[in-house]
Amino acid sequence: MREDAGDAVWELNQELLADGTTYVFWPDATRDDVLDYWFPEPGETYIAIVDQEPVGCYLVRPNQPGRGSHVANASYFVSGRWRGRGFGRVLCEHSMDVARAAGYRAMIFNLVVATNSPAIELWTAFGFRRIGTIPQAFDHAGLGPSDALIMHRFL
Repeated sequence: MREDAGDAVWELNQELLADGTTYVFWPDATRDDVLDYWFPEPGETYIAIVDQEPVGCYLVRPNQPGRGSHVANASYFVSGRWRGRGFGRVLCEHSMDVARAAGYRAMIFNLVVATNSPAIELWTAFGFRRIGTIPQAFDHAGLGPSDALIMHRFL
C-alpha cells in the first residue's frame, strides 16, 4: 500500500510539515520520515479521496506490542481545504469500525495537542475522554512548549 498511496500521503502531509501546530514532524522531515509514520508495521492506513483528490488519511496500529496490543492507536489528518465538511467524523467512525473488526478493545490517542480544539471536540463527541496531560510535550510552531493530552475510549 505504501508504494501505491505514498504520493497521496506525502502530498497531504506538506500542509502538516509547514503548519507545525498539530503533528510532531519537523518542517524538514523527509518523505521517508513521513511515510514511515503513516505506514507502520503492523498497522493499517486509509486515505479519503474525493474526485481523485486526497482529502485526508488515518492510520490504526497497536499502541504497544504483546500484552498491550489489544489497544489501538490512531492518527488522523484532513486537509485544511476540506475541513469543516465532516471528513474527520467519517474517518474517526471508519477507524473505530476497522479497529473493532481487527479485535482491538480500546483506542488511545497518545499526543493530542492541547490547543487543537477542533480535534479535542470531535474526539470528545465520539466518547473519548482525557486520561492525562503531558506537560510541554509538544513544540508548537507558534506557541513553543505546549501541553498534550492523552485520550482514550473503549470500543
